[in-house]
Amino acid sequence: MLTALLGRKIGMTQVYDDNGVLHPVTVVQAGPCPVLQIKTVETDGYDAVQLGFEEIKAHRATKPLIGHAKKAGVKPQKFAREVRLDAADEDVAQGQSVTVEIFDDVQHVDVIATSKGKGFAGVMKRYNFGGQGASHGVERKHRSIGSIASHGTNAGTGPKPKKGKRMSGHMGMDRTTSRNHRLIAIDKENNLLLIKGSVPGPNGGFVQVRVSKTAKAKAAQ
Repeated sequence: MLTALLGRKIGMTQVYDDNGVLHPVTVVQAGPCPVLQIKTVETDGYDAVQLGFEEIKAHRATKPLIGHAKKAGVKPQKFAREVRLDAADEDVAQGQSVTVEIFDDVQHVDVIATSKGKGFAGVMKRYNFGGQGASHGVERKHRSIGSIASHGTNAGTGPKPKKGKRMSGHMGMDRTTSRNHRLIAIDKENNLLLIKGSVPGPNGGFVQVRVSKTAKAKAAQ
């Protein structure tokens, strides 16, 4: 059975549940996702299904992508990801369209996406450093990293700082998994998922929604 779906983050809003409780939710347009390829242990060494999302015009795709999609009888897809399976699923066929109905009995989901890019950031923003003192004697160094200790490597010698030293650098644009979100509602007509809380990535960004791997079944709150 497939346990994941590809989609696009629409944005956030608020909805009331049946008990009149207001919940902040992220709206995700999930699917329909055509099955582009089925991988098995015999052919690829593992069981998986490759899903696509959002058709694109042929002149905006490369010839390999066009040929790959043609084998499944669909148009080229803008976003594609693999979903691992425990074993080959006989209910899944190449070219089949997968919809939000796979989440009918699901209570919690994980969302995988690329986080927002923040550009080049200092250590106070990137790692929540406290900064230098604000009293007299600290001259234009209030947000500086301060000492990075010796230039010795982990072996105690060498010209480089120790590996993993937290310093200024590129922040964001990382693959991020946000876990155990409660699935508030499913709109099958419009292929929408209403997921409680915020999820990674900007509005309009691609996401992968899967059945939560760590959350236990919880009663509706």
